[in-house]
Amino acid sequence: MTASLRERIFVVAADITKLPMDAIVNAANNSLLGGGGVDGAIHRAAGPQLLEECKTLGGCETGGARITRGYRLPSKYVIHTVGPVWEGGIKGEPELLAACHRASLALALEHRIRRLAFPAISCGAYGYPARHAAKIALGETAAFLTRHEQVEEVTFACFEEETFWAYERALNALF
Repeated sequence: MTASLRERIFVVAADITKLPMDAIVNAANNSLLGGGGVDGAIHRAAGPQLLEECKTLGGCETGGARITRGYRLPSKYVIHTVGPVWEGGIKGEPELLAACHRASLALALEHRIRRLAFPAISCGAYGYPARHAAKIALGETAAFLTRHEQVEEVTFACFEEETFWAYERALNALF
């Protein structure tokens, strides 16, 4: 018997770099060469080999995703995705954010990743309101998991308390 969606999607207040998952998602910039926030934390925790591998990828478009090894992280892989900068929601930001989640989940499926953790993509320096981002992230994830049982668990790791509560409310609204 397969687990219900409510048993496969989690929201936690945590440092994503410490989670023992098959893969974690990095909220990267277009260069994939590191930056601030979660991107910088993941690069620091993974070590210099992550940057070296990222240099070979040629960057990533907004809404896309790339995959690398996890190196010194407790996860085997890092899926790098580039979220949109919030400009009031009038420049396609909701669709681009949805595309980030779809592309990341597709890579997880392709690489047989069963347990995956996302940060709150675009909610930090890119200014996306967490309450809006959470609805998109959780909606895309629920739709994906309905179609793909191979991915067994998706966790949303929220570093900021306000972001955690926005994601928790969005999760509770789904079920």
